[in-house]
Amino acid sequence: MAVIGLVCGHAIRGLADAYAGRALADASGAGPVLTSHGGLTPVPAWPPSVELVAAAVAGIVAWRVGAPYVCFAVIGTALAFVDWRTGLLPDAVTLPAYPIVALALVPTGELPRAVAGGVVLAAGYGVLWFLRPEAMGLGDVKLAGLIGMASAALGWQALVVAAFCGQVLGALYGLALLVTRRGTGRTQFPLGPFMLLGAFSVLVLGW
Repeated sequence: MAVIGLVCGHAIRGLADAYAGRALADASGAGPVLTSHGGLTPVPAWPPSVELVAAAVAGIVAWRVGAPYVCFAVIGTALAFVDWRTGLLPDAVTLPAYPIVALALVPTGELPRAVAGGVVLAAGYGVLWFLRPEAMGLGDVKLAGLIGMASAALGWQALVVAAFCGQVLGALYGLALLVTRRGTGRTQFPLGPFMLLGAFSVLVLGW
C-alpha cells in the first residue's frame, strides 16, 4: 500500500501544482497574494516530500485499519496538499470521491453507518458555515462529508473524535499565528488540512 501511495504522490504533486498555478493566475489581476502559510510557493521536486507523505499515510492507514480506508487516505492527502497551497478544495476532486470512497468501504460491512456519518458531519459543518461563513468555505462542508464517511465506518465515537481533533488542530494553528505575530484574529488559513489531520489521527490510532 505504501508503494501505491508513493505512485499516487507523484500525481498529487502534479494536481497541487496545477491548482496552485490556476490560483496564482486568477489572483494576478487583483494585486499581490498574501498568505500566512506560503501556499503558492512551489514545492521543490527534491526531496520528494509529497510522494513520501502520501506513501507514509497510505501505508500506515492500511496497516492500522485495513485496505478499504486507503482510498480515503490517498484522496485526503491530495485534498490537504491542494488546500494548503491554494486555499481551494476543488469539487472536481471532492465530489467524485464520494462514490469512490463509498465503494472502497463496502468490504467493511459498515457502509450504511458510513453514509449516515457523512450526512451527519456534513450537516454539522453546514450549520457552522451558515452561522459563520467567513470562518470556513463550502469546500470544508463537502470535505466533512468524506471525513464523516471514513471515520463513522470505524464507529460513531471515531467520528466525534475526528471532528473534534480537526477543530482543535485548526484552532492551535490559528493561536500559533497570533503568538508568533504572523497573523491576526482576521487572518484566514485553510481548514481542510487540519480536518484531515484529525481524521488521519483517528485512522492511524485504529480507533
